[in-house]
Amino acid sequence: MQKNNQLLVIAHLSQLITLITGFGSLLLPLILWFTQKEKIYQMDKHGKNIINFQLSLIVYCIICIPLILVFGLGLLGFLILGIISVVFPIVNAIKASRGEAPTYPLSLSFIS
Repeated sequence: MQKNNQLLVIAHLSQLITLITGFGSLLLPLILWFTQKEKIYQMDKHGKNIINFQLSLIVYCIICIPLILVFGLGLLGFLILGIISVVFPIVNAIKASRGEAPTYPLSLSFIS
């Protein structure tokens, strides 16, 4: 297994592909994790954190939809989720470049 912090950084930043294409924030990191988890040191750990974070965002977005009817709380939820989905991949890409472990807030553990 080789150590490649650049690929870990790319894996975290690949979540931002949605800002350009409108989709792919789960698909691209999933492909990177699935193809590189055996080859790159720490890719399995980082990949699982990324996938859990993206799946959690999907769940929270689904929860926000009916909350729109309750005083517009869903819109506030979407705004907060949008900010979190941009800020934390960047923060964790910086952490990955330094060799630190990623931390994503409110991330549910779907894959352990």
